[in-house]
Amino acid sequence: MHRTMLVAASLVLTATPCTLQAADLAAEVNPFIGTTNAGNVYPGPQMPFGMVAFSPEMTPLPGKRFAIAAPGGYEWRGNGVRGFSLTHVNGTGCTGASGDVPIMPVTTAVEMSPSSVQAGLRYASGLDHKRETASPGAYQLTLDNGVTVALGATDRTAVGQFTFPADKPANLLFRTSDSEVGSSDSTIVIDPSTRTVRGTVTSGNFCGYLAEDRRESYYTLHFVAEFDQPFEVGGTWRDEDVQKGARQGGGGTTYGTQGHPPVGKGAGGWISFDAKRSPVVTARIGISYVDEAGARANLRRESPVGTTLAATQAAARAAWNRQLGQVKISGGTPDERTVFYTALYHTLLAPNLFSDGDGRYRGINGKVHTLSKGQKAQYANYSGWDVYRSQLQLVTLLQPQVGSDIAQSLLNQADQNGGVWDRWTHLTGPTGVMNGDPSPPSVAAIHAFGGRTFDLARAYASLKKAATVPTERDLSRRGCPVLCVGQRPGLDQWMKLKYMPVGAPGWGTASDTLEMAAADFGLAELATAAGDKAGATLFRERSGWWRNLYNPKATAQAGYIQPRNADGSWPKFDPASDEEFVEGSGAQYLWMVPFDPAGLIAVLGGREAAIQRLDAFFRKEDGSWAVTKSGPLHAELDNEPSIAAPWLYNFVGQPWKTQATVRQAMKQIWTNAPEGMPGNDDLGQMSSWYVWSALGLYPVYPGRADLVIGSPLFPEAVIERPGAKITITAEGAAMDAPFVQGLKVNGKVSEESWLPASFVQKGGSLDFTVGSEHNPQWGSATVPPSYGPSP
Repeated sequence: MHRTMLVAASLVLTATPCTLQAADLAAEVNPFIGTTNAGNVYPGPQMPFGMVAFSPEMTPLPGKRFAIAAPGGYEWRGNGVRGFSLTHVNGTGCTGASGDVPIMPVTTAVEMSPSSVQAGLRYASGLDHKRETASPGAYQLTLDNGVTVALGATDRTAVGQFTFPADKPANLLFRTSDSEVGSSDSTIVIDPSTRTVRGTVTSGNFCGYLAEDRRESYYTLHFVAEFDQPFEVGGTWRDEDVQKGARQGGGGTTYGTQGHPPVGKGAGGWISFDAKRSPVVTARIGISYVDEAGARANLRRESPVGTTLAATQAAARAAWNRQLGQVKISGGTPDERTVFYTALYHTLLAPNLFSDGDGRYRGINGKVHTLSKGQKAQYANYSGWDVYRSQLQLVTLLQPQVGSDIAQSLLNQADQNGGVWDRWTHLTGPTGVMNGDPSPPSVAAIHAFGGRTFDLARAYASLKKAATVPTERDLSRRGCPVLCVGQRPGLDQWMKLKYMPVGAPGWGTASDTLEMAAADFGLAELATAAGDKAGATLFRERSGWWRNLYNPKATAQAGYIQPRNADGSWPKFDPASDEEFVEGSGAQYLWMVPFDPAGLIAVLGGREAAIQRLDAFFRKEDGSWAVTKSGPLHAELDNEPSIAAPWLYNFVGQPWKTQATVRQAMKQIWTNAPEGMPGNDDLGQMSSWYVWSALGLYPVYPGRADLVIGSPLFPEAVIERPGAKITITAEGAAMDAPFVQGLKVNGKVSEESWLPASFVQKGGSLDFTVGSEHNPQWGSATVPPSYGPSP
């Protein structure tokens, strides 16, 4: 979800090339990629899919011309830090999420409440990138106040080491109330006898500023921090009031009148160390969304007394090397390798582990649950509108059990949420953010790519009911347009009119129609998997209802998918406008029928007409590229509605144009620099697009494992997945050599620009020959299959 685009910064980092046998692929990752240009990622340590993400919370200090939004907690162009939070969500939009319990070392006496208006930035400190390093599993920064902060993480615990100057006060603030978008309450208990600080924060409010009736708390995080050095009680504060020597306190920021925490509100506490005696202090911190006992147990299990920061960082790096090592590449420039492995790294950060080590987790209904049969972990933070397109496919390809557990997690959440599969769940919060119903294609994709240990029958039955029986929430406008509470807002009108009319509940009725069609396509695939032939026929037919919004006379020049009134009439339409579309224009949404390109090509007037329209979409009138920032009549490959469009050239028999367009986007938008991500990473969705593209493949069909072929960036890639290895070689591969000259699939010459689902299931070899000149013959004779219903 891309809400804010920011001005680019400039940094180039290099990585050392390695061979397919290299063990330390984590060395190729640059966690600072995406920390500006609205990427909204964070550089702090996290395990793959980990619960803890220990990273800075930045704040602008005097000297900046304007405040810089940092929804991920970190912005490369920022110059101040207000704390180091225990949790983050990768690449979110709006104004952030989580960022719980910022912990801040300060070298001044705490005389004034850190939440008070008068304190301002008194307890923040400057940041200099020259004194900052980050790699998978490790982060270090020497603040301007002289404190060196080094961070590590296990799945459910954080380890922080603070080295204080010996000649200054050594205080550690726990800003318990100061989650990124505020809180309704927090608590803190300071116990110097056990060297422990514990507490809670109750928060939520993701995108709450966009809907007054959705500014609500929905989760409570519990933390227990144990220190290796003795400390004295500093005190606590609440709003403007400071209680020196107090061992307990609490309070929230509230969400104010505009959905953001107001100034002057907040709570927390602080402790003091003797830096002359022990300047180096290590904190081990366990968290849980269940209770304090869970946080303590997670701490004992994953970071027992005596655990060092160095050991924690080494274990996390080893875990990342195992994960990154599932995709080994050879060749490429150092920058190209770094961009690739950083994209793979970002793809594997979310969704986030949510169950404690004993299998307990807090449900959406507020009750404590345990893992379902066969489930290894419960996951949270599901940005469905984003990740159903290619991120869940890549995760499941590499880790089928994780994919299965994600599907089971979504089913569990729906069971706890009155049968509603929410579009964007943040921890225990069904936020309703975005539009459509992404759960069917998400679950179908997981099943198609090998995730088979979730309860398919119950998942399908639940999703089928949600797609055929309108609920009170579906009829409600609460939270609309951006945070509608219904799983399928306006479902009654979808079923009656066979499109979403202007004025229906939802967000952008034209894009709602396309999203609902994709949802029904995914549901048809699930019906087939579950053995419901009648359901498969029904939902495949419904997936074709996008045609009811295609108006061949939308403009004097051409037809478009456009908004339509309930009486069947067509309102005034401008393809450059985003009216009734979500984060895109009518021109950009024209191509978002990825499961039925043949049907779209037919209504556009056939192959030649479609080619002309695609060419005009990706090129300006002067012939130059238009893959991003070229206006609403052209592609915008920095956001989800456009990202499948380049692959549609394969369906008109011109795969060489797919190869050229995808490669141009890779080269132009993705770089080894803080601004080298196209915008919000959206919990790894945009990074997954890059990984697939660099491998020369893409899962264009929502809910199927067929792959459309592009062009590999590297001479060799080996994908290790349980029971099915995929080997890709590409003689002549280079950034400026994107054109396929020939291909062998499992040793046999192939002229087809796609792979059937069986290739993913069984694995195999792809041997490309590529070059710098396009080959109009390869892949032109036959086109990939389309799966739309008969018109």
